[in-house]
Amino acid sequence: MPSHYSRAQIALHWVIFLLIALQYLFHEWITEAWDSLRETGDFTFSPLIAGHVFGGLLILALVVWRIVLRLTRGAPPLPEEEPAPLKLVAAATHIGLYGLMVLMPISGAVAWFGGVGPAAGAHGLMRILLLALVALHIAGALYQQFVLKTDIMSRMKRAG
Repeated sequence: MPSHYSRAQIALHWVIFLLIALQYLFHEWITEAWDSLRETGDFTFSPLIAGHVFGGLLILALVVWRIVLRLTRGAPPLPEEEPAPLKLVAAATHIGLYGLMVLMPISGAVAWFGGVGPAAGAHGLMRILLLALVALHIAGALYQQFVLKTDIMSRMKRAG
């Protein structure tokens, strides 16, 4: 089992994070376009709309790559001194993050390209869940680093 993430894993982590942040930052345009499309059957094209759609598909591709790397290369173990309940929360959080990063682009594509309203509703719900899990992930990393003093964040800063 590696002691650090690889350069590719670290790069994918931060690129995906930035792409997701952009999706949240510019989501209003896709929401307005979706509402217009549902109400009138048409919408005003914007590069931000195309960016959201293709950004989601790019996130999906990068997350699949990241999952393949994790399955083939592995991931560093959690610190031994970490309490078992926190290890369980960390594992569940990561499973949830990966699941949502796969399901959100799929639901968005089904909604956008297929006009499936329930997929759009699921996409909106997952948007809130993803934000909550990202916040939990960040809080967990900070708790590990500064309260438990495990230096866990060094695994994501330098390649092993």
